[in-house]
Order: sequence, then C-alpha cells, then structure tokens
Amino acid sequence: MASTSSAKGADIPALVVAALLLIPAALVAYDAKSQTIVSTYGVGPTAMPYVVSAVLGVLGLCHLVVAFREGLPKPEAVDSTAVLWLTGGLIGLIACIGLGGGFIIATAIVFSATARSFGRQALAVDFGIGLVLGLAIFLMFSKLLQLTLPSGPLEKLF
Repeated sequence: MASTSSAKGADIPALVVAALLLIPAALVAYDAKSQTIVSTYGVGPTAMPYVVSAVLGVLGLCHLVVAFREGLPKPEAVDSTAVLWLTGGLIGLIACIGLGGGFIIATAIVFSATARSFGRQALAVDFGIGLVLGLAIFLMFSKLLQLTLPSGPLEKLF
C-alpha cells in the first residue's frame, strides 16, 4: 500500500461509499422522526435509531472528505475466494433459519464459513466451535434474557 494515486479530482469509490452511508443515515433519521411511539420518561424507542443515523452520517461525511483528498493509497486486490466464503456463509445462515434449522446450526455455518474466508482450513473443527458458541449464545438469550431466537431441532432439546 505504498503506492498512491496521483489522479486529480474525487475518488469515485469513496464517493460511492459516502453515498451508501449517507442515504441510509437519512432514511433511518426520517423513520425515527416519523415514529409515533413516545416515551413519557427517559430514553424512548427512537433513541437508538438516532444514534445509528448519527454514526452512519459521521462515517458518510468522513468518506466524503476523504474522497476529495489527494494522495490516497490504492486499494488492494479483492480476494474473491474469501468474499465467496463470506457470501456463502450468510446465504447458509439465512437458508438454515428460513428452512427451520435453527439458530445454533445457522451460527455454526456462518462461523465456519467466516473462519474459512480468513484462511483457516479446519472447516469441521470450526463448525464444532460454531456449534458450541451458538449453543452458549442461544442459552444466554433464551434462558437468561428470556428472548426468543429461531428454533430448530437442537434448540428444542433445551
């Protein structure tokens, strides 16, 4: 990343990222403003959307400033294999939950695919680690916090 771009004008990828951050920031702020549920005391249900909107807005503005700075380093080449593993893991997560596989197995799928995208080759071991982490998270959310997560065959055992 020692080489720098010497072209004058705006950096197009940084402008695209700025737009991709500023548009959702505006939409989230508009949605939070249009909510009719209010709290009579303390922090209400619109507080977190405003926080998310502010963070997205600050990040978008920072990208906008960076887009017009000169001497930005050239980005590295994309590792398409890693992107495919990440995408496959997310598709597997959505499919597993949508088809009734449950949270624990879905977590194991996305964990092992993410580990593989970072270059780890022990897919079966990572799947087992994902199962243990998914079980711990499921038990914490369902038993300790009394929150409902997508259930599948493993979750029905607990």
